[in-house]
Amino acid sequence: MKIDENEIFTSLKNTMDSYTKISETTWNDFKNICTIKEIKKNDYAFELYDKVDAISFVYKGLFRTFATNEHGEEYTKNFFWETRFYGPMVALLSNTQNTSSVQAIEDSIVVDINHTKYRELLAKYEDLKMYHILYLEKHWILQKDHNTYALVLEDAQVRYQRFLKEFEHILSRLSQHHIASYLGISPTHLSRIRKSLKSKK
Repeated sequence: MKIDENEIFTSLKNTMDSYTKISETTWNDFKNICTIKEIKKNDYAFELYDKVDAISFVYKGLFRTFATNEHGEEYTKNFFWETRFYGPMVALLSNTQNTSSVQAIEDSIVVDINHTKYRELLAKYEDLKMYHILYLEKHWILQKDHNTYALVLEDAQVRYQRFLKEFEHILSRLSQHHIASYLGISPTHLSRIRKSLKSKK
């Protein structure tokens, strides 16, 4: 896979600027804590209990984060595509063991951002601090709160219909297994829902 470092960092900078403008001084220091790497399809960015000190920006590709219960059943918690960030945030912030895995669904290119050094830059730069706040508010509070209530209050068919709208742009890139895992149902149950919805059209 071709790697154009300038193009990758431009994409990262533009993404951060979409939340709040990052100064050149901040950006130059920020770039120094970043590492570009490739991750092949089905490989793991990190696995359960791995010690991770990075958050990652997806330049190209698609990922899922998932946990596995005691019966070996997978629960997909989220998907991350181009211009999104993934990382074991709870483990990083609480200095505890990572309890989930992140797997590449496609051949991917990411930018790893050293978390320890990122925290140092947060204390130093107000624009980076504002970016951090705005990103967390949008993706870790508003979206996560809505998804948590949906899993409890909505039945599987309603959750699936909402999923189709929310993830319309990546549907063709997801397998039935991944979708069912995200919805908390079996692939067989998902097939029945699809068949039922199709018959109503």
